[in-house]
Amino acid sequence: MKRKHVLMFFTDQQRYDTIHALGNDEIVTPALDQLSGDAIVYDKCYTPSPVCVPARLSMLSGQYCARTGNNTNNKAQVYNGEGFYSEFTKAGYNSCCIGKMHYYTDLYAPMGFKKRLSQEEMAHPDDDYTKWLKASPYKNVFDYNGQRTELYYIPQVSQLPMEAHPTQWVGDRSVEFIESCNPDEPMFLVSSFIHPHPPFCPPAPWNKMYRHPIRRAFQPEDRDSYEDLLRNRYTLDALGISPRRLELLNQHYYACISFVDYQVGRIIQALKDKGMYEDTIIMYSSDHGDLMGDYRSMGKRTMLDGASHIPFLLKVPGMAHERRTEVCSLVDVAPTLLSLCDIPYDKAEYDGVNLMDEHHDVVYSQYSSGPSATYMVASNHDKLVYSAIGDRYFYFDSFPEAHDRYDPANPRCQELKTLLDAHMASDCCPQVDTRVMESPARQAPLSFYPKFDDHVNTRNEEIARMPKGYPIEVGDIPAN
Repeated sequence: MKRKHVLMFFTDQQRYDTIHALGNDEIVTPALDQLSGDAIVYDKCYTPSPVCVPARLSMLSGQYCARTGNNTNNKAQVYNGEGFYSEFTKAGYNSCCIGKMHYYTDLYAPMGFKKRLSQEEMAHPDDDYTKWLKASPYKNVFDYNGQRTELYYIPQVSQLPMEAHPTQWVGDRSVEFIESCNPDEPMFLVSSFIHPHPPFCPPAPWNKMYRHPIRRAFQPEDRDSYEDLLRNRYTLDALGISPRRLELLNQHYYACISFVDYQVGRIIQALKDKGMYEDTIIMYSSDHGDLMGDYRSMGKRTMLDGASHIPFLLKVPGMAHERRTEVCSLVDVAPTLLSLCDIPYDKAEYDGVNLMDEHHDVVYSQYSSGPSATYMVASNHDKLVYSAIGDRYFYFDSFPEAHDRYDPANPRCQELKTLLDAHMASDCCPQVDTRVMESPARQAPLSFYPKFDDHVNTRNEEIARMPKGYPIEVGDIPAN
């Protein structure tokens, strides 16, 4: 029996409701629309953690944060396995990873792939995209993913033209890899994009796709009652985001997604040109979402649907399109893909299941631990969230979450609380307190510092570009 090829598309910070064919009439996503028509669409997929590093580690390991030991964007973990990517390499697949992986143990490690072309967020001499850019006519573009720090949530136009943009680079390298493949040799390719992670900086003229009003952010009647759930510093008030700027942010966010969609179309066309499309399993998902103004906030780090509910498409050769409502998670990726490719694995290693013949009643998500922890248990129709800040449970059975319906006497709340309490008790994560990263005065203006998120590896190059007497600050040291 001919072994199937596998193509994984992965984005960063893409909400579940950003695909035209799945109900968003305002966004333009023709490639994802076509893929959706050929795929199984999972309408209720939740991230294992609404922040990059732990979500990606949970996908790699097939385990929830409570088991991996990582629940924030740091290096802490107890997981010491190889991860499922290496299983494809060991099974004889021509494996390649292109783009962002954000695996903090070693950002530039092979991670089990036969070939890896890295494109991480920050400039670094070991980063493949950084090396490519430095050898190009655009070597003096330092903030190639957009300027972070003061401009993190400021809509931007990329300093790079479309052909040198990081999103295009991932698309180009993915197409080149497919063109180099032998169709008779099984392929495993991960194409992973930084966008639509902020800063939202599409290349020109993609920034002009949405020059009209689009989505209105959701605002509940009593936004203050959600304070313990809004676990990030990026409130609209703290950032000084006006209604017009929020509109521009959403427009640029959509433009970033449409540009990723264009790459998806190019990569899939390369499969078709190579005669591989019909034999390829294709997955499309993201690590988490972004509130994008909902609850008067931007960002992630919350179990509210805008940040925790993600898209999940799975095209399987020989299986027709359908939409499934059973709840699932990124922890299901490993056992599902390994099963579809007949690669043996130990079920006890994974918290996830093979979605082709099993399903969950509930899935779990976690951000932080100890006094700043937030945990969630979610089904396909409701969720229970516990916030250690305030020592409070929240129950929601309609979305977007407009009303907290938690009632300790409600049998469903009791049932979910029993499950969530057991999950929290199993948490092996080190005790951390992330409140130091979150403004306790939510309405106070947020202070940024040059050291916050600059590309410090290019500091000397930036300084050298400035004439004498015109000082700049890069990182935490002023320079003349």
